[in-house]
Amino acid sequence: MLRLLNILWNSFKMSLGELRNNKLRSGLSLTGVAFGIFCIISVLATVGSLKDKIQTDINAFGTNTIYVDKWEYTNDADYPWWKFVNRPMPVYQDVKYIKERSTLAENVAYCTNMQTNLDYGNSELQNVNIYGVSNEYDKIQEIDIAAGRYFTETEFLRGSAVAVLGYENAIQLFGTPERAVGKSVTFNQHRVNIIGVIGKEGHMLGGFDYDHSMLLTYYYYASIYNVMDRNTDPFIMVKGKANIPSQALVDELKGVMRQVRRLSPKQDDNFALNDVNLIGTSSINGFFASVNVGGWAIAGLSLIVGAFGVANIMFVTVRERTSQIGLKKAIGAKSRTILLEFLLESAFLCIIGGFIGLLMVWGLAAILSAVLPFPIIISGGIILLAFSICVILGILSGIIPASIAARMNPVVAIRSK
Repeated sequence: MLRLLNILWNSFKMSLGELRNNKLRSGLSLTGVAFGIFCIISVLATVGSLKDKIQTDINAFGTNTIYVDKWEYTNDADYPWWKFVNRPMPVYQDVKYIKERSTLAENVAYCTNMQTNLDYGNSELQNVNIYGVSNEYDKIQEIDIAAGRYFTETEFLRGSAVAVLGYENAIQLFGTPERAVGKSVTFNQHRVNIIGVIGKEGHMLGGFDYDHSMLLTYYYYASIYNVMDRNTDPFIMVKGKANIPSQALVDELKGVMRQVRRLSPKQDDNFALNDVNLIGTSSINGFFASVNVGGWAIAGLSLIVGAFGVANIMFVTVRERTSQIGLKKAIGAKSRTILLEFLLESAFLCIIGGFIGLLMVWGLAAILSAVLPFPIIISGGIILLAFSICVILGILSGIIPASIAARMNPVVAIRSK
């Protein structure tokens, strides 16, 4: 064990010595390795972080939840656009029918929305998303209350003029979420009392933007707006019971909705049942698989260039140390020891190049995390993968030069000086 550690230490010192003695040659050779590792880690880290962000945002729609809508969120069958337009919108009464006739649904909620301006004193916020929601909405969507409280059942039933405000709206109008609670805001000449503020959600890639929204009870919303207006976008969320497959829920809802719409067996569905999690998973995996292939292709070319550069360094190193190799073998060093020393030196050179590439990725991640709506996370698994690639690349680059050194005749090697 002690001998192996000694070999490792000597190989590491030789690698550093090679870098000091031949800075330009070694630097150019390691650039390929560094850039290759940079490509691999940056692509995997960015893609992985983006994938986690999108999956988190998709989960925010509700797990095991089906959206009943007039629109299909992915129109794979090229269904004519005008047929979607002519479909009837989901209505609030459909919630009652689904709850009565579905045996697999745990919670059913209705949601419709409109954009309008929000006023408080001399301040005005434009294009605020106003959501009118029914009383099981918070059981499907995760509504984190930062200050105040959520609606009570009585407020839902009475259609009380109360609201839950989005975090950024509260900050812009009142400075802090706590100061917003108990205040009144005006929109479309209607005044509502703020009873709660939603916790900061951050920017979502699609879906609900709670930070810049305001929630109202459905009955109060319906007393202000025409819920059947084409500018609204109503939908019904149906969350399945625990351990119920989403496809089973879809199949049951299809029968229920056909009964609700009174469709004959010969008539096509005039509604859509969207499983958001299924849509997101298939789309994400397909897209990011292509991105990863592209990243690996670019990294592979860079690593090949770097491998040839490291191999060249090792060939030159073997030639420069021919006499030293002869002396080592003359005093009893075995061929496998010589082979191991040069392989380790080659691996250490690649690891140094990989470390430089890793530093470049950390710098890029810090910049992108400040610009993008999600942090770039470099996981330990990605770093371990990069380290493994460096070791394998070093062994492959140094195997031929190391074999040449191991097979040298000690007498001939000593005389070569």
